[in-house]
Amino acid sequence: MTIKPLIILPDPLLRLVSKPVERIDDATRKFARDMLDTMYDAPGIGLAAIQVGEPLRMLVIDLAKEGEEPAPMTVINPEIVSRSDDRSIYEEGCLSIPDYYAEVERPAKVRVKYLDENAKEQEVEATGLLATCLQHEIDHLDGVLFIDYISKLKRDMVMKKFKKLAKDRPPSRMVG
Repeated sequence: MTIKPLIILPDPLLRLVSKPVERIDDATRKFARDMLDTMYDAPGIGLAAIQVGEPLRMLVIDLAKEGEEPAPMTVINPEIVSRSDDRSIYEEGCLSIPDYYAEVERPAKVRVKYLDENAKEQEVEATGLLATCLQHEIDHLDGVLFIDYISKLKRDMVMKKFKKLAKDRPPSRMVG
């Protein structure tokens, strides 16, 4: 089942922070599959639960390119335990802010602890696109969007565009 992603109009005073997943069971695993379906339909490479209206510390990622075997990753209660001093820049976009992309500078390497869909503790040392994607999606869980990393001028232009879009044709679901 595909879940409709939320269009998020960021409000600097309202930051939705996700709560930890208390129990990993069949319902949690089904929700993860639904999130993956939503992400694939978008199409995207990552999706946080908060983007589909569930303020839970859960995200899904699949970096497989078109034509490659899917390689889905379910990340529950993630915690970044270390970040490198080295930086990398990737052009990022977001399902919650459609049709806008910007270069974002982030740590080039992160180590993330999390639980998988079977409640097994995992740890990954990520670089490249995986590091960027993990940081981007974990930011969502902490109420941060990639546009928070761009200049105030660019962010104000994006906000103006999305406020006009919301005024002209309100989306069916909106958060903050």
